[in-house]
Amino acid sequence: MTSTFRHVALIGKYHAPSAGAPSESASNALQRIAAHLRGLGREVVLDTQSAIYSGLSDYPSMDVDGLGRHCDLGLVVGGDGTMLGVSRHLARYGTPLIGINQGRLGFVTDIALDDFEATITPMLDGEYEEDERPLMQARVMRDGQCVFEALAMNDVVVNRGSTSGMVELRVEVGGRFVSNQRADGLIVATPTGSTAYALSAGGPMLHPSIPAWVMVPIAPHNLSNRPIVLSDAEEVMIEVVGGRDVSANFDMQSLASLQHGDRILVRRADHSVHFLHPKGWNYYATLRKKLGWNEGGT
Repeated sequence: MTSTFRHVALIGKYHAPSAGAPSESASNALQRIAAHLRGLGREVVLDTQSAIYSGLSDYPSMDVDGLGRHCDLGLVVGGDGTMLGVSRHLARYGTPLIGINQGRLGFVTDIALDDFEATITPMLDGEYEEDERPLMQARVMRDGQCVFEALAMNDVVVNRGSTSGMVELRVEVGGRFVSNQRADGLIVATPTGSTAYALSAGGPMLHPSIPAWVMVPIAPHNLSNRPIVLSDAEEVMIEVVGGRDVSANFDMQSLASLQHGDRILVRRADHSVHFLHPKGWNYYATLRKKLGWNEGGT
């Protein structure tokens, strides 16, 4: 790789005003990283919200769309949840992303804050591993009209309310009937999301390079109803047949209240997210660290 990044967007995890004053450690982290980037001769631009809540006023700032148009690299400071929100916005611009984690290392924010200088510096000059992750495009259709639309990097989840019974769902893939489901809910996850909610519900882990999704029922009534791996080239349709307080969740952040007859259509989005990792990074090492697998071997 010979890419050199000159215009770097710096995006941090911040606290809204209602949560009190911004975290001193978060502000200090952004200040350290911004100063290091400036010292390397890079232009640093903060996202508007991070600039406001961190108090860093000596750097230019833009909204996330402005960053996508102006910057050739995004550096996200926080955890995987922070990265999920940023990646959905910047995917349309093709902006590659690097994740620095302030706490426990994440699946996609895999650079420790403590030693970011030694790790980031060669990456800015093109020494990195590139990792492409697909996004989902999901729509909620009601009486032939789209009433809700969202992107998801992890998963689309249809589930019951906290105090209601099972939901009844009809599932088609590529226009072909697959099954009727009676369960607490249903997850359709990307390879990235296969290590999130889908994993805790009993689904398999998918390598990020596999062009597939995993569909996982949540506490199904019929125990023969098992997870299934699907091609991501075909659209998945989930129709709400029965149940109360049914909702659709897109990366557990966007919500839509559903009615009987509503259809959730899930297809592969036109854009993917591009993550950059340090040289030598590999997916299996990340799994070992996050899941506590035996560390034997190299």
